[in-house]
Amino acid sequence: MTVRLNFSKTRISSSLALNKFIKVQKNLSKTPPKLWPTEPIPKITDTDDQGPPIIDLSHPVLRKLESCSSVKEFHQIHTQLIVSGLSQHSLAASRVLKKLCTCLNSVSLAVSFFDCVDEPDAFLCNTIIKGFLTLNDPFGALCFYHHKMLATCVEHNHYTFPLLGKVCAEIGSLREGKKTHARVVKCGFELDLFVRNSFIHMYSVCGGLWDARKVFDDGPVWDLVSWNSMIDGYVKNREVSFARELFDLMPERDGFSWNSMISGYVDVGDLETAKGLFDMMPIKDVVSWNCMIDGYGRRGNVRLARDFFDRMAIRNVVSWNIMMAHYVRCKDYNECLKLFDRMIGGEARPNEASIVSVLTACTNLGTLDRGIWMHSYIRNCRIEPDVLLSTALLTMYAKCGAMDLARDVFDEMPEKSVVSWNSMIMGYGMHGQGEKALEMFMAMEKRGPTPNGATFVCVLSACTHAGMALEGWWYFDLMQRVYKIEPKVEHYGCMVDLLGRAGLTKDSEELVSKMPMEAGPALWGALLSACRTHSNSELGETVAKRLIELEPTDIGPYVLLSNIYASEGRWDDVENVRRMMKEKRLQKTVGSSLVHLGEFGSESVKENGSLQRRSMVYSMLGEIGAKLKLSH
Repeated sequence: MTVRLNFSKTRISSSLALNKFIKVQKNLSKTPPKLWPTEPIPKITDTDDQGPPIIDLSHPVLRKLESCSSVKEFHQIHTQLIVSGLSQHSLAASRVLKKLCTCLNSVSLAVSFFDCVDEPDAFLCNTIIKGFLTLNDPFGALCFYHHKMLATCVEHNHYTFPLLGKVCAEIGSLREGKKTHARVVKCGFELDLFVRNSFIHMYSVCGGLWDARKVFDDGPVWDLVSWNSMIDGYVKNREVSFARELFDLMPERDGFSWNSMISGYVDVGDLETAKGLFDMMPIKDVVSWNCMIDGYGRRGNVRLARDFFDRMAIRNVVSWNIMMAHYVRCKDYNECLKLFDRMIGGEARPNEASIVSVLTACTNLGTLDRGIWMHSYIRNCRIEPDVLLSTALLTMYAKCGAMDLARDVFDEMPEKSVVSWNSMIMGYGMHGQGEKALEMFMAMEKRGPTPNGATFVCVLSACTHAGMALEGWWYFDLMQRVYKIEPKVEHYGCMVDLLGRAGLTKDSEELVSKMPMEAGPALWGALLSACRTHSNSELGETVAKRLIELEPTDIGPYVLLSNIYASEGRWDDVENVRRMMKEKRLQKTVGSSLVHLGEFGSESVKENGSLQRRSMVYSMLGEIGAKLKLSH
């Protein structure tokens, strides 16, 4: 991995800062600082001409530094540090850098101050590197290390290398990690336990698992962190058997050791061994329980996952989120909503992940009322929605048909992802508002992220629902010509459906025949449906037979073929198709509709609905059926 090192901005900011402070220093006699207009600035005196100056920790400038709460205040204090000579004292300089990196979060200003120090030491460098890491800027930390610490030949200490190991791990650079490890050996810190543990972790994260094991084996002594780091490295690289060998050799184990092994077996799908370790674990914590719940949920055994959840003495928000997410994954949306109601009853405080699961359940159930209630809950609890939560909210509104509310959420989003734009295009398209869907796509091209393959699936689907065949052809070509996106089965499926609905069945067949990949049942099914709609019996018969060969147990092609024969009065062929269906024991699933009667969800019809309400619904459905018969 190549790391580009650029520190020109730091040099510029450093120079500007120095010019500013020199200018202020010259004008001190004319205009003293407003915060301390009458207070004299004490000087530091040397007790020994050859030794370093002695500093008093109760020095007024240092006291002001401790109470400093803004960068503006710091500029004034920095001026006094320069005038008093404190800025060159290692202890004072370390306090300044620590203040800048931790409290004021101004690492760039810390680098500027560092440039003004005549004799920087390892502690100052370590403070700034740690500051970059705190701000999640490992590349900035590496730039500082190369251009400031190495360039000025600052001597390293045993705290420097663990920080550098973390830097290399976060950027994922094995090459940079090996170079740093070479400096460890050169400086004589290879036997330091703290340093060794950090490089075991670095090699494991960067994929150098055998290098990590060599560092582990070469050590004269090991502590619990050494064992856990090596086991965790094996587990994250799915080498669970090697991890188990070390686990069995450990002189002592803690919760992290047990949880790492349980997690490893869960990740590779060996739940039996994972449960065996879980049962052997002397003290089970919430992480252990969550790991087992997630493991069984991933394998589709939600009932057993719920059994573990109910047995937990103490649950955290992660426990609830895992359980609700697995209910959504197995499409038991009502149970997800029930669990959320129990959660907000006082057992835990939901977070963004909890609400995303609930909104997904509302989306699939079509419970707009519950979705609006959730939106109100987000506002009342003052939850700041991130991109994921906002996208889930607008998707719920879009799929429930409330496009105005979806647009309001979309417009309020400070940052929009590709999924956010796709959800809006999809929403307009599925409700027949093809023009608005295309307008949204054009707005995405102007001021949004670059469209991806999923975006064009939404666009083509919108054209299909709105009957915009010409526009569909245009965007199908635009996807390949401008955005260099190779069409996938989903794109061809939309085009076949689009052309079929427009009556262009021959063009659909030609498109399917020219596909670079094999056409699946979904594509042939769309073409067959188009043939049925536009009474193209010749092509329909060919497509239906092809579809029956692909999926002989699917009753759909038989029914459509039977309908095609019936529309032409070919009753002998109809009888043959029905005989084939009986011989293969194929039965058509009875259709059903979802009707919402209660405040939340559809359960009210099945469980909570009164007899009067049910009678009313059935009566209305009967009247609708009678009117439909009269209209024919």
